[in-house]
Parts: sequence; C-alpha cells; structure tokens
Amino acid sequence: MRLALIGVGGAGGRVVDAIRAVEAPECRQLCDGNVLTVDISRTGSDEHDHVPRERQVTVGDTRRGVEDGAAGDQDLAVDVVRADAPEIRRALDSITMRDLNGVLVVAGLGGGTGGGAGAVLVERLQQLYDDPVYVLGVLPAADEGGHAALNAARSLRSVVPAADSTLLFDNDLWVGPDADTDERYARANRELAARTVALFARSDPGPRSIGANTIDSSDIVRTLSPGGVASVGRATTELDTGGGLLSLLRSLLPGSHGGDDSDERTDAGKIQRLVGRATNSRLTLPCEVSSVERALVVLSGPPDELSRRGFESARRWLEDETDTVEVLAGDDPRPGSSTVAATVLLSNVTAVPRIDSMQRQAVDHERTDETLRAVDEPD
Repeated sequence: MRLALIGVGGAGGRVVDAIRAVEAPECRQLCDGNVLTVDISRTGSDEHDHVPRERQVTVGDTRRGVEDGAAGDQDLAVDVVRADAPEIRRALDSITMRDLNGVLVVAGLGGGTGGGAGAVLVERLQQLYDDPVYVLGVLPAADEGGHAALNAARSLRSVVPAADSTLLFDNDLWVGPDADTDERYARANRELAARTVALFARSDPGPRSIGANTIDSSDIVRTLSPGGVASVGRATTELDTGGGLLSLLRSLLPGSHGGDDSDERTDAGKIQRLVGRATNSRLTLPCEVSSVERALVVLSGPPDELSRRGFESARRWLEDETDTVEVLAGDDPRPGSSTVAATVLLSNVTAVPRIDSMQRQAVDHERTDETLRAVDEPD
C-alpha cells in the first residue's frame, strides 16, 4: 500500500522520520518520497535525518507568541494552521496522489500542534482527496500530566470522526522507565515505525512470490473501512538456517522445546502460535480483542516457509478470539528473509481501558483547573 506521510507537530515529525528510517534498509516502500512534516515554530521544524529539508514545513513563524511552537495550546495551533492554510496547500501540491492509495497523518495527540492542528489538517485532506485519510495518533503517557491527557481526549473527539480510521499508539505502554528520556521516546518511535511499515509497506515481489493469498491494499482498506479506533500487533520468529549437526545440537539445549519457538520447523502450529503472540502481546493500543469489528493478519517471510495450513488455522483462531467472521488474511512474501512475522490489525475496537483511564485523568485535571481559577478570581 502506498500512502503519503504527513507528520504534524514535533512528535508526528519524529515518528515520520523513524518510519522513513525503517523503509530504506528493509527495501520497503510506503510513501515513495511523498512526505511532509508540518510544525509551528519561529525557528523552524525539528531537524530530521530522513525527511528532506524542503519537505519540512514551518507555519506561524511570522506570528508573535509562537517562538516555542504551540506549547500545548491546541486553540493556538488551530488558529495558526487556519491562518497559514495557503502555505500548507502549496506544500500539499508536492504530493503525487495519483500514485498513492491514501494519506497517513501522524500526530502526537497530547501536544498542542499535533492534537489541535492535526484534526484541522485531516478535515482539509478529506476535502481535497477521494482516497482514505488515516491517522496514526500517539497517546501521551500518564506521567506526561493531566494537560496532555486533556489534549488527547479533545483530539480523539475531533480526529476519530474526521478520519477514515485512527490507529493509536499508547506511549504509556511503550515508553520505558529509562533515565534517558530522549532515548526511551526514540525507542518507542522505532517500535511504532516498524509496525507501521510491516502493516502498510510492501516490497516489489518477483513473479514467484505473487499468489492468490498475497495481501494487497484493498484488504487493508476493507479492514479499516468501519472507521473508529484501531490497534496493531506484531510478533516475529527467527528461522533455523543452520541445518544438520547445528540444528541437532540446538535441539538438545535446555529450553529448546519451551516458550522459545525460534528453532521449530515453520508449520501450522508455529504459525498459529505466532499470530497468537502478535494478538495477545503488546499491541500498539491494548484493547479487549472481543470488541473488534474487523481484523487482518499478514504473514511475512520466505514464500516456502509460510504454511498454508497454518495460514488457515491462524485465521480461524483469530475469528474465534475476535468473535467476528470479518477476518482477512494474506501473505507478504519476503524471499531471502531469515524471519517469519505475523502482523495483526484490529479495527474499530470499542473496549479500550487506556482511553477510559486517560479520559478520567483529563476530567480530574479540568476540575482541578476550574477549582484553581475559582480560588484566584476576586470576590
């Protein structure tokens, strides 16, 4: 699937840069160079290693009071983006939509620019293009505070109805407790980028790799068509390429028949367990799997290692887990790969404990603000 990538705000721009970094070494094409980042700052956008400088758009840089960006103020971000709409429109002209299947807007929903300007940009893109406009939204971690939670809650109310589907990534789960804040967020961005590329991007397969079960863009569009909120899971296993005596020695090691299935033959049982790990391990957004409306499973790896029986078994297992018959499954052939991977897309999930807790945090923050304002107001 080919998607234009548009990063909004600092977090959105960094995730887009991470996605571009993952594309190149894996020879996976997602945007074919159709990429933009949009940010508010008097001194320009964050520096990115994989987004050309001419594709980094700065708005509001002539406006007083935004020297440090929107600084968490969503209303300010909305005003700036609307005022500089002609500049953004000119930047969008550089995107060649005739070669693409849609647009992916990436934004940190807890920030001012991503959460505020992101929704405005999605609405504008829906007016401009007939192709789907998806959102990849990053939820703030709980320790980012009540204001970030309030921004994210407001953003979801605007973005989810406007987008064709909103894929969410929960920083509260993925950002670890490391001392180096920049590195832990960078690591989370790389995790998100890897899942995004695994789901959407495809290499150009040779004739031997194309079959009746090869996944295509229409499968993804159909799965995401109900809209709402979506989550992505992924699991990988290494193939045993040693063979012979090396394989025998490995089989004799303690634990070789336990939870680590990296030395098993890639058969039906292994494929089903791999899909189970992708669904039940760390999703981008933890959710009740039974609340899913539609699902898609993509199996990636060498064509000869993708068991047809395992393929069908995994699809039936996912139907049982999600309690829906709207489950699509397909291959993503990767000749020469040393791994087999399962990527699972869960679409229109409705039972999401993290969103509920974030909304409670937002309400508590709003009540605290109201109380403080009442105390500060003179009689």
